[in-house]
Order: sequence, then C-alpha cells, then structure tokens
Amino acid sequence: MATPHETARATVRRLPSGVQEGDRLAVEEPLEIRVNGTAVAVTMRTPGHDEELSLGFCLTEGLRPTSARPPEDLAANVVEVDAPDADLGRIQRSFYTSSSCGVCGKGALEAVAVDAPRIESDLSVPFGVVAALPEALQAAQTTFAATGGLHGTGLFAPDGELICVREDVGRHNAMDKVIGWAFGDGRLPLARWILCVSGRLSFELVQKAAVAGCPVLVAVGAPSSLAVELAADRGVTLCGFVRDGAATVYTAPERIVA
Repeated sequence: MATPHETARATVRRLPSGVQEGDRLAVEEPLEIRVNGTAVAVTMRTPGHDEELSLGFCLTEGLRPTSARPPEDLAANVVEVDAPDADLGRIQRSFYTSSSCGVCGKGALEAVAVDAPRIESDLSVPFGVVAALPEALQAAQTTFAATGGLHGTGLFAPDGELICVREDVGRHNAMDKVIGWAFGDGRLPLARWILCVSGRLSFELVQKAAVAGCPVLVAVGAPSSLAVELAADRGVTLCGFVRDGAATVYTAPERIVA
C-alpha cells in the first residue's frame, strides 16, 4: 500500500461521464540537502526515504558522504549530510563549463569519468531475466498504482530477484534513493547487480548508474544520444525499449545472454 505521506486527496470530474469523485495524487514537495551545514541543492521530490535520496545525490555528485540525518534544528524538508572530504565547489561546477568548449557532451563525459571508473564487470544476465524486469518493477510500485504519477527504480539480482524499489516524482530522485539505500546496506559498488527504471534513459541516470558501479541498466523507454555515448564510454550495458518480450541493447551487449 502507498504510504500516506506519498499521496494526497483531490476531488475530480471524470469526462465524458461527468462523474465527480475522489482521486489520489502523488505528493511533490521541496527537499533541501545540506552538506556539512551548507545548503547545496533543493530538489522537488516525493517525501519518504529522504536520507537515502540525499546520500545517493551526494554519492553521484562525488561528494563522498558518510551519513545523513535530520538537521539539528529539526527543520521540515531538510536533510543534513556529513561529508568531511566534500569539495562543495563540485556542485557549482556541475554544468561542466570550460573555456574551450562551453557546455557540451565532451565536458560532461570527462566530468563523469573522474568519479566513475570504467566498469569491467563480467556479470552475465539471461535475456529472459532482462525482459521480465520492467513488469516486476511496476508490480512493486504501490504508489504508482494508486496515483499513476511516479517514476520507479529497482535494484535486481542477476536472477531477477527484486532487492530494493523506490518511487519518486523525479526519475533521478528514485535512482538516488536506491543508490543511497545500497550505500547504507554496504552494497556499493553495484558490480553484481542490475538497475531498472520505469521511464526513459537520460544522461543523468546513466551517470548515476556508472558512479554506483552498476554494469547493467534497463529501461522501458528510449535512451538519449548522450546517454548511449556515456554508457559506451564507461562500459555500462544499456537496454532500452524493454517491453513485450523484446529489448534493444545499445552498448556492451555481451553481458546479455540470449
């Protein structure tokens, strides 16, 4: 069942019938992430697993967090992250600008390479397992079932067992929550695991998977051109359009066994 803080009530009118009835909405609220007492980001998210989200965000931004907790002033919608070795200037440089090429794909790829060594995992996954992951993920998305308004990320074992699932209005937040959970559970790097997302594959999602060391990333939707370029550069197996017993493997196809 969806938890109360993840959903809100609304009165709607159904068309063309004209019936007025109650409906459930996915909650969206801001979360301020503080690192060593300094506010570094505000993200619009679905409340729940906020410490995991903050840890995952900081990990994939290269800030080397050690723990996350409520702030000492107990302010609502705020998480305090401890990261003694953090370079907070990284957040200010996150648009990957340079005097030579400005904001561009080349700069983005080089920035990710700093925190994401190329993945050399020999993980092998049967195609039948890959094909079943989106359906297994959707079946575990209780708040999506109630609202239809959330993205999901699932962490799976090579045999298709679902290890962790998180939902959020932001697709990047859902993945950050899973990565933050994996950090707390001592599973990073994710060299023997699979990540599956409910939507399309953006550059940011591939970036987060690469920094977490995950060799296989699966999605129902399509990847962007830069997502494919990054996956190829970092050795991530990227599977898109995984639906109806089919899939398109864009990079490192040798990990998928037909």
